[in-house]
Amino acid sequence: MFKKSMFFIVLITFLFCNLSAEKKEQQLNISINTNTNTNAMRELELATFGNGCFWCTEAIFERLAGVTQVEPGYAGGEVKEPSYKEVCEGNTGHAEVIRLTFNPEIISYRELLDVFFNTHDPTTLNRQGADVGTQYRSAIFYHNQAQKREAEKIIVALENENVFGAKIVTEIIAINNYFPADNYHQDYYNNNKNEGYCRMVINPKLKKFTEKYKDKLKK
Repeated sequence: MFKKSMFFIVLITFLFCNLSAEKKEQQLNISINTNTNTNAMRELELATFGNGCFWCTEAIFERLAGVTQVEPGYAGGEVKEPSYKEVCEGNTGHAEVIRLTFNPEIISYRELLDVFFNTHDPTTLNRQGADVGTQYRSAIFYHNQAQKREAEKIIVALENENVFGAKIVTEIIAINNYFPADNYHQDYYNNNKNEGYCRMVINPKLKKFTEKYKDKLKK
């Protein structure tokens, strides 16, 4: 009887140890997977640009290979969580912007700046075409000092070469007071291709952009 009792005690202990080891292994796997995902996220970077109507700029930048997300929003103002109407009235200090999430191993910040300067007029103060107001100002909202240095460097190069034939008025400012725009602004062009503004304003810009940057577009 004593031997049977000892056998059952040993068996239960063996099973309990195996279950504990298996549970620890599962926890370790969860931890490893979590760390892997975190490291993958760290590979992506943010960039924020103000270069006119964000319906146009979103349609352009979301087509670039290496850009994983484009979010229209507002930055640089004083009012917290401004509405589209408030920003359009020009009283909040915000600019219409797009915030990009991108993979620098596929497209560099320098390449994004090149697209930025080639798809709007950085010499017109508070205006892009028919869109007039401080909310349409040309601005680079940098997320770190490396981005700031890159932006300053490209402006110096463009002005030294007199590329635009006029002084560049683009602001270079640290990202501040960013808020995403309302849902109906997100992916606006793709959801409203038949609207007059999309056909008359965005389509010509997209055509010019895709011809110039066809080697950098998503397949």
